[in-house]
Amino acid sequence: MQWENLTAPEFARYARETGVCIMTFGVIEKHSDHLPLGTDFLNVHKIACLAAEKEPAMVFPPFYFGQIYEARCHPGTITITPTLLMQLIQSVLDEIGRNGFSKIILVNGHGGNNSLLPFLAQSQLWEQKPYSLYLYTGLTAERETEYASVLETSPHYHACECETSISLANHPELVKMDQVPSQPGISLNRLSHLRSNYTGIWWYGDYPDHYAGDARTASREKGLRLRQIKVDDLAEYIALVKADRAVLALEQEFFERSKNPK
Repeated sequence: MQWENLTAPEFARYARETGVCIMTFGVIEKHSDHLPLGTDFLNVHKIACLAAEKEPAMVFPPFYFGQIYEARCHPGTITITPTLLMQLIQSVLDEIGRNGFSKIILVNGHGGNNSLLPFLAQSQLWEQKPYSLYLYTGLTAERETEYASVLETSPHYHACECETSISLANHPELVKMDQVPSQPGISLNRLSHLRSNYTGIWWYGDYPDHYAGDARTASREKGLRLRQIKVDDLAEYIALVKADRAVLALEQEFFERSKNPK
């Protein structure tokens, strides 16, 4: 069920019936020269919608604001002030909760959000909410192995074989295979002299052209197989969240103790 496609009466009924809403996260950024700027949010939203057909849940409209400061040097990138970004996401979550959902699942489609979203989830312990937040963290080990068996190249970071293949499955009209670089995107390792180091410029240091991997062997057939693995795994997770009672009980216990720590 896609939030934006429903009438108000339909929405109210489905919200009561499911109680679970999925919010997908992508960004708007360069994906080499062959994939659209919206690749991340287009793909993750499609996968969430297909999973919600298997295991009924509401899917929030595509959300394309996230952590993508490292791509500001490329055309088309959209970024938001860090503090405003957190406020925006939290406000949207609160609005989802206000509309009757007691459980919200975050599904990430962009690697640059891998620190942002866990922090957001942890931040929910600052203030008690009328909903519980769940962050889907990806495939099971068995499905990771199955996923890897479909692919011929590595690594798989950005605009690579798997991302291009899934894009060919989801929106082939937006993929320009004739524009795939003739050479794979490999790390330049320009910060390799700094051991045990993290700095915001690391991605640009490694992949300044926003291409990491090899898309030349991508195909729609592979994309359909990869997509199905992701859909099946997410559908199973949605079912687990629906059945869960532990998170709410633990949150209630935690916030009650927080009123008078001993």
